[in-house]
Amino acid sequence: MHRIDDEQRRIRLGRRHLLAPSVRASSVPAVTDAVVALHSTDAATLHLSVCARLTVPDVASLERALYEDVSLVRLLSLRNTLFTVSGELAPFVDAANARAVAAKERRTFLKHLEADGNGLDERWLRDAERETVAVLAELGRATGSELSAAVQALRTRITVFPGTRQETVQGVATRVIRLLAAEGRIRRDRPRGSWTSSQFRWTASDPWPPLAPAVAQAEVALHWLRSYGPGTEADLKWWTGWGLRETRRALVAIGAEEVLLDSGAVGWIAPGDLGPEPPVEPWAALLPSLDPSAMGWADRGFHLPDDHRSALFDRAGNVGPSVWSNGRIVGGWAQRADGEIAWRLLSDVGQDASVLIKSEASRLTAWVGDTRTTPRFRTPLERELTA
Repeated sequence: MHRIDDEQRRIRLGRRHLLAPSVRASSVPAVTDAVVALHSTDAATLHLSVCARLTVPDVASLERALYEDVSLVRLLSLRNTLFTVSGELAPFVDAANARAVAAKERRTFLKHLEADGNGLDERWLRDAERETVAVLAELGRATGSELSAAVQALRTRITVFPGTRQETVQGVATRVIRLLAAEGRIRRDRPRGSWTSSQFRWTASDPWPPLAPAVAQAEVALHWLRSYGPGTEADLKWWTGWGLRETRRALVAIGAEEVLLDSGAVGWIAPGDLGPEPPVEPWAALLPSLDPSAMGWADRGFHLPDDHRSALFDRAGNVGPSVWSNGRIVGGWAQRADGEIAWRLLSDVGQDASVLIKSEASRLTAWVGDTRTTPRFRTPLERELTA
């Protein structure tokens, strides 16, 4: 079996994820395609991940792609989490993941409506959705609060988990809007506030055309292998949130090839991708929390030393802001209240690498400017650096 060692995997990461200066992209869509999907639960993460990979960091270009050209789309999809993907890949991610997520969201919400005991049922939900979409089409765009003011059904409150310790009264507006977005009937538009805000306005949208889930999953798997391969079956299963059967079926469908990894595990690559990746120049990067280069595999042993994990990850497995050197995570960083980018190295990287890291910190400071960012999922080292 052909072997791909950890050094080659790190070279692939630096080149294919556009992290070395010589391979950075000039356009936002190129960045998105390079990493397949950008984690978007935290609005700041999306912008920081993109700008880290652009030759010239440009928030305005990203916002045009999201809200004017709509060449990028946010979807509740992989691992039941919000990701941003290109418009070309969006129909495949929708069929491969998002539709199943939306179906589960609908089933769960209907159970809560039934348990409330006030006669709210599927028909009521359909009527509420229809009115919400109609009002949004008339308004053009609106916040959740503005939609609730215009649609009486969205002001309904229900009791969830009645008779249990978790019993609480909740409004339905967020659930209805989330469900409509999951099904592609509405989408997130410009937020209130700056690019760090997650208080989105909403606008009407058309659902993606239906595709066979198996076909869509094969396409998503192929994109992942081209960007993240070699990866194990477990890596792909974790990254997508699929079951083992769907994962194996997708690998077979695309003709993925087996390789041996340094860990002794069997990895997979895209067909014809056995050749070595040309080395890139020495590089450093300061990547945000939940960046795809850190979250692309279940087993991160080839780029993350085990003794760094406790400082850089929270208890749920979310990575915080990380410092990279030549394909390895070597420390963490944070932005302090006065705007200073502070970092701490957890590995001895040498003088030359330290100079590159300092340069990247200066580059980040320059384009972020007066904006302040705090990760939604905070990690021990990030908290220490901002204390």
